[in-house]
Amino acid sequence: MSSLKAEIGIFGGSGFYSLLARPRKIAIATPYGHPSGKITVGDFGGRKIAFLARHGEKHTLPPHKIPYRANLWAFKKLGVKRIIAPCASGSLTPKIKPGDFVICDQFVDRTTGRRDTFFDGPSVAHAPMADPYCPELAKISGQACAKLKIPYHNEGTIVVISGPRFSTRAESKWFQSQGWQVVNMTAYPEMALARELTICYLNIALITDYDTGLEGFQDIKPVTAAEVSKTFQKNNQKLKSLLAAMIKIIPPKRTCACGHSMDNALIAFSHLII
Repeated sequence: MSSLKAEIGIFGGSGFYSLLARPRKIAIATPYGHPSGKITVGDFGGRKIAFLARHGEKHTLPPHKIPYRANLWAFKKLGVKRIIAPCASGSLTPKIKPGDFVICDQFVDRTTGRRDTFFDGPSVAHAPMADPYCPELAKISGQACAKLKIPYHNEGTIVVISGPRFSTRAESKWFQSQGWQVVNMTAYPEMALARELTICYLNIALITDYDTGLEGFQDIKPVTAAEVSKTFQKNNQKLKSLLAAMIKIIPPKRTCACGHSMDNALIAFSHLII
């Protein structure tokens, strides 16, 4: 592996490449197979940034086939301490409109079959997940959105489905009835894996649609892949501006508790009562 190191990792689409100075693509081997592709490491504002397109450079990996464990392990191997993870998402409420950004503070996992832990035994750990996202990064992202006048919401629950299909009307109606705000296919298990590696993690949902529609709004049509792509591309420049603004104000040292989140998570066999 290259001796390159990075302090901030970013998952997303290819649009961020252009912001990095002196980019280098490197292949990283992990115990969990190959990541989604080569990782681009470059400079921005005096910071070392690692970037990875989670779906692959040509978007060839559907959500359920993304090698999440390999991706997170590769970032950790590079020395990444913080991860910013934007993702295209659907809104489940009229208050959150296409074009808005949502800084999520909770998630609900509705995926199946995804490898979502590094603790497969014999070591056993139970990662704390009451407050899953980094509060320091969340505050910084809100400040940056406000400064750039990007319409945003500083909290929201994201429900993550397996995909690659979209929701049925019944599923979407259930999600809405639970009071969840955002639906997506990739936000889990990235966060849980980042927590196990004690990496700060921030999810930013980029709203592209209203899922299958909203109850009481007959004029809102169900989402299509073409609509998602079109709206995401329109948001791409706003996203690049937000990432650039965030990187400039992220402090070198972490003041959050993310780095100690696993301090008491490991199960000591000698303490168990059998």
